[in-house]
Amino acid sequence: MANHASAEKRNRQRITRTNRNRAAKSALRSTLKKARATVETGEAGTSVTAVREAASHLDKLASKGIIPKKRASRVKGRLAAAAAKAAAAKA
Repeated sequence: MANHASAEKRNRQRITRTNRNRAAKSALRSTLKKARATVETGEAGTSVTAVREAASHLDKLASKGIIPKKRASRVKGRLAAAAAKAAAAKA
């Protein structure tokens, strides 16, 4: 239990930020799941759009510090490689 007004405020801020970050991460996971599913099914136009949207979402969260920048880069690279591999296999 907080003993000072400033500690109570920090606790309120912590709860607000935790909820905001949790919602953002959940939305990111949904976006990545959608992108991976479209790459796996091999829909050409849809997969490009989904991968681009996922990359944008990753960059946005990395810039806000919600996820590490290197993790965003790694996930984007793996997603792009999977999309390229799927496109090459289809062609």
